[in-house]
Amino acid sequence: MDRIDHIRNFAIIAHIDHGKSTIADRIIHKCGGLTDREMKDQVLDSMDIERERGITIKAQTVKLNYKAKNGKDYILNIIDTPGHVDFSYEVSRSLYACEGSILIVDSTQGVEAQTLANVYQALDINHEIIPVLNKIDLPASDLEKTKKQIEDVIGIDTENAVPCSGKTGEGIEDILEEIVKKLPAPEGNQDENLKCLLVDSWYDTYLGVVILIRVIDGKISKNMKIKMLSTNQEYIVEKVGVFTPKPKDMNELNAGEIGFITTGIKVLSETKVGDTICDASKPIVKALPGFKPSKPVVFCGLFPVDSSEYQKLKDGLAKLQLNDASFSFEAESSSALGLGFRCGFLGLLHLEIITERLEREFDVNLLTTTPGVVYKIHLNNGTTKDLHNPSSLPDPTLIKMIEEPWIKATVITPDQYLGSIIKLCQDKRGVQTNLTYSGNRAVLSYELPLNEVVFDFNDKIKSMTSGYASFDYEIIGHREGDLVKLGILVNSEPVDALAMMIHKDFAQRIGREVCEKLKDLIPRHNFMIPVQAAIGGKIIARETIKGFKKDVLTKIHGGGATDRKRKLLEKQKKGKARSKQFGRVEIPQEAFIGVLKINKEK
Repeated sequence: MDRIDHIRNFAIIAHIDHGKSTIADRIIHKCGGLTDREMKDQVLDSMDIERERGITIKAQTVKLNYKAKNGKDYILNIIDTPGHVDFSYEVSRSLYACEGSILIVDSTQGVEAQTLANVYQALDINHEIIPVLNKIDLPASDLEKTKKQIEDVIGIDTENAVPCSGKTGEGIEDILEEIVKKLPAPEGNQDENLKCLLVDSWYDTYLGVVILIRVIDGKISKNMKIKMLSTNQEYIVEKVGVFTPKPKDMNELNAGEIGFITTGIKVLSETKVGDTICDASKPIVKALPGFKPSKPVVFCGLFPVDSSEYQKLKDGLAKLQLNDASFSFEAESSSALGLGFRCGFLGLLHLEIITERLEREFDVNLLTTTPGVVYKIHLNNGTTKDLHNPSSLPDPTLIKMIEEPWIKATVITPDQYLGSIIKLCQDKRGVQTNLTYSGNRAVLSYELPLNEVVFDFNDKIKSMTSGYASFDYEIIGHREGDLVKLGILVNSEPVDALAMMIHKDFAQRIGREVCEKLKDLIPRHNFMIPVQAAIGGKIIARETIKGFKKDVLTKIHGGGATDRKRKLLEKQKKGKARSKQFGRVEIPQEAFIGVLKINKEK
């Protein structure tokens, strides 16, 4: 029997917090991948921020040896995937490298929105799925109810679902036996020419770019000359290895195996995720289908609080991009905030993680502008352009229409909260497309504009439902919207960093709130400062910050409105007019942060 029959490649998929990394820990321990002394919780979550937040951001791989009850030795390649919606791109790449998935469902929480999204991705590429019911050690665990939910909502047979506990290790052996019995071995021919899928790549300070590959056909060995089909570049393989989960050097990787290679590449952009790698001496013509490139959906400006830290921020962004190809940035300048960068993210959690890593790993104090999405501007002359920054909107007379991105959102919630969630979606201009029930939980489908969801939608759903509801989304395309650019003027000068694209119906309310907030946050000057919100040339809201009034009459004794008093007041009035003419208003940082908070509160 050939070795390829003994290989099992599988991904671990689940909703966030359902125990993927913990079960991966138990499987690694059971198969002897690490000794008791080397084991630690969430061994595959290598970043500090992953360990602190208890979430997985990068998918990780491990190769293990397992001796099954039937006496045969098997090779298991596990990929532990993230559960959060912002990192679903990581999940889709991982699934392509495997033949099967373990679906973990928390038996105290049941099926949640992200569970659905990840399972559908796995089913789309014909994965064999093993349902696993985790956390059976908890008193709230309800196996029968969870099984029924999996059958009702996802439609997978749960007759052979494996109950287990990642915490105590109960049921881990049953999972391993199911993997060996149920999941198919990889298809592939060792005698054919080399064909590999590039699953992931990251930058290592000592080795340069490390490339994670899945060998489809043939074998890849040290000193072999390989070719990347998308760039037509050729490289010599310097190192071949697997993670056990520690890196371990090998001489070669054969068909069906997952491992890593290094080729002396120094720039991550030369390795395109989803690319096909072949033997340079026997190149193949037909590339593998690969993956759709990830597109950033949320954009915001990052500016250093202290302008002398600009270079430090630039270096930090470049280093983070080495390990995260889905994050993009370009230089931008703002009259209010100075020099900074316009950055693109896959979602708000992604934005939060990147800004936190910049502050923590590179010690930069950051100011983040309002997150926004990419709009498509159709001009009267027939051309279309993407708008990333509201301050660069063309003259409204040249615009035929503006399109905004829409998403399909799935919310799974206990039915007592259904009314308030429907109201929230209606307030956000949502269109309901479906509503089904599984027991006492409702599965709600809505189409929503992305810019309404970007700020606080997830937080609001969590707080409305005491954390019991879950939310997942996918982008479905652009649609025409009645959108306007809301500009903010301080002392008659536009502040580009506070400009935002907004639906016409909400413009007046938001404009009024921003003006009120700025009135409280901008300190008083010697002259009066108008704060205005405008759409085009039309002012829709105004607040006035009163100037300090110096008492110029104290040195005059005696009563009555004498000429002398009047002259002093006239002189003061002229001085104020002059200072207003030359006076520049410094807008403190708290004002920008305050305006961001308004959007979040709304």
